[in-house]
Amino acid sequence: MLCWGKIVSVLLDFVAANMDIVVQEMPTVVTDVNKALVILVEAVAVVEGTNLASVVTDAFFNGIINQAASSCEGKHFYSRNAFLTAAKSYPAFGTSSDDATNKREIAAFFAHVTHETGHFCYINEINGASKNYCDKSNTQWPCVAGQGYYGRGPLQISWNYNYGPAGKSIGFDGLRSPGTVATDVVISFKTAFWFWMNNVHSVIGQGFGATIRAINSIECNGGNTAAVNARVGYYTAYCKQFGVSPGNNLSC
Repeated sequence: MLCWGKIVSVLLDFVAANMDIVVQEMPTVVTDVNKALVILVEAVAVVEGTNLASVVTDAFFNGIINQAASSCEGKHFYSRNAFLTAAKSYPAFGTSSDDATNKREIAAFFAHVTHETGHFCYINEINGASKNYCDKSNTQWPCVAGQGYYGRGPLQISWNYNYGPAGKSIGFDGLRSPGTVATDVVISFKTAFWFWMNNVHSVIGQGFGATIRAINSIECNGGNTAAVNARVGYYTAYCKQFGVSPGNNLSC
């Protein structure tokens, strides 16, 4: 028996996350009630196909972070709750395709996070403050004197041209206060989601190798084979935990 309150609630979430699909599938005026019902039920199936919290369980998240030493700065910073809170702002993450593809996306995200942060050990890039990540040619997002745009957070967002638009989208001053990514854990995860949804989400169907290229292309084509292999290793392990095959084109 259909629960209309649930259907309406889920449909609203579906519209927010999949507006392009809705525009294509929903006619301006639906006169065929049966067709409308089918569209509603299909919407429910798409949205409820993968529940992020049921995939990223306490056991899964803790299985990663517990591998970080107690002395790690990220050990008492990152949390599953912060991850799930941040994810609410990016409803298409890990939910917008079939269940297997969704789980591969989640596995890919955590594979890269694991590699970038050393199992959630690092918040800040090692020796990041000594490195110059200011692209002075980018006048749209000009660097602010005294600020460092080195890697911070789950995906180690870096460069002024990422901090600027990420901050504008999320709601903090990424150019004047990039350090916020290292002090506010929800914002920290949101920067990772922001980068992911803008640069990685669209290539999930091309295989894990495409996500490596999207995140750090210099590792590809022999640039850093060890790093590529490490990322692939995490990804395949997480896919196994989620009960899905890793798919093809794993490397780059």
